[in-house]
Amino acid sequence: MDWLNGQIGQETFEGIKNTSLGKLVRDYLLNQIMSGTLTPGQALREPELVEQMKVSRVPVREALRELESMGLVVSRKHSGVYIRELSEEEVHDLYQFRALMDNHAGQMVAQLTPERRMALVALLDICVAQMDQANLESNVQAYYNANLHFHWHFIEFAGNREIAKSYREVIQKLHLARVKNLSTPDHRHKSNAEHKEIVQALRDADNIGGALHCAELLSHHVVKAHKRLADM
Repeated sequence: MDWLNGQIGQETFEGIKNTSLGKLVRDYLLNQIMSGTLTPGQALREPELVEQMKVSRVPVREALRELESMGLVVSRKHSGVYIRELSEEEVHDLYQFRALMDNHAGQMVAQLTPERRMALVALLDICVAQMDQANLESNVQAYYNANLHFHWHFIEFAGNREIAKSYREVIQKLHLARVKNLSTPDHRHKSNAEHKEIVQALRDADNIGGALHCAELLSHHVVKAHKRLADM
């Protein structure tokens, strides 16, 4: 889950052959976007990136092209490359698509064996505790990182590679709007209260209708998150 964490260091780029640099530059910039270091509307100036990473222009251009194909940056003629700013319609569509995938993941994990399901619950409990601690410390980035891991655990345990690929792409795009969504203490507290309800539903998944309840809570959580963002 390297894409969930901004952990690629600048020193990674020195002494590596050009054939591998394009991917390294792309991954570095992707992690900068996901960590919030690079923000929507911010310019990515090629000369500055070349100087910062101690590489040639070729891998930088390759990386920017890949990020543009991923929908994370936009190239403006005679102006340069910028971190993409999503329209309200794009954000709505992405949240709607994500709600469908979360709903499916909720149904799948609720039907796992009790041992496997409890293993997931244990991971989710850790994430919930981390988000509680982040709220106490008013640490938005720590909350966001734990939140990403919370939802990604559902996708991993659901075990569908194609859904995981699509989910990763959606989350990467939604990142351009989601940090704003979690920027207020009230939103973060409401979000984690919903997480706790989801975990409890997963614990109780052996009950009649348990799988559907867990799935509904997950999808409703996404819908509520989008409403909180839209109301800001």
